[in-house]
Amino acid sequence: MSKYYHPFHIVNPSPWPILMSFSLGSFLIGIASALHNYRLGNFITLIGLFLVTITLIAWFKDIISESCYLGYRTSFVQIGIKLSFYLFVISEVFVFFSVFWAFFYASLSPNIEIGCVFPSIGIIAFDPWSVPLLNTLILLSSGVSLTWARRAMVSGDRKDTINGLLITIFLGCIFSFFQFIEYTEATFTINDSIYGSTFFACTGLRGIRVIVGTLFLITSIVRLLNYEFTKHRHISFELAILYWRFVDVVWLFLFVVVYWWAY
Repeated sequence: MSKYYHPFHIVNPSPWPILMSFSLGSFLIGIASALHNYRLGNFITLIGLFLVTITLIAWFKDIISESCYLGYRTSFVQIGIKLSFYLFVISEVFVFFSVFWAFFYASLSPNIEIGCVFPSIGIIAFDPWSVPLLNTLILLSSGVSLTWARRAMVSGDRKDTINGLLITIFLGCIFSFFQFIEYTEATFTINDSIYGSTFFACTGLRGIRVIVGTLFLITSIVRLLNYEFTKHRHISFELAILYWRFVDVVWLFLFVVVYWWAY
């Protein structure tokens, strides 16, 4: 039997995809149980989150080994990785397109059940010039620091790359903290009319993306500290930057539409 050589990576059998499926399933079941006030809902959520975290760490370890130590990331493989990530970002665009569509549908023609006004009668919307404006400034600042880190990476300045990433991660954590504070001070919930549902759908989905982007950047800085990036090979860092840019753009739309325009 002849053996054909090619530049593509044939992935070896791995237990992590199926384990991740069960972990995410447990996590989602826990969240649904907690929202319905079931007794073990919070416990199942924590167990599911723990399993997801452990599985991600193990899976990422294998991916990093394939990339840095086994030499499987050829130029053809990197092209495929970039294309797949672009498709992922496009799918994220359509996720937010759907929730913004729901928001505009409810706000441009509010029906009689909500008093023909939007936000609904009895709901006090957030002041866009307080915490939302502060979060906007934080995210714009994080974009500046991330641009600094990228330019330092391309020029081979390791110290400035680390400093820029640390600042960006810190600003992302501060944003998530203020978002949590905003949720705790909200005078309405996700069950309060269509405004509450669409508001928490838009901001909640986007908040999850900030956490994912922050974890993406944390992974990048850990790999950078381990000397796994060079100025010529840092594809995962570039993809983390792309995802953070997407998160920034979504927030700008969200601030203008959900906070400012609907206030």
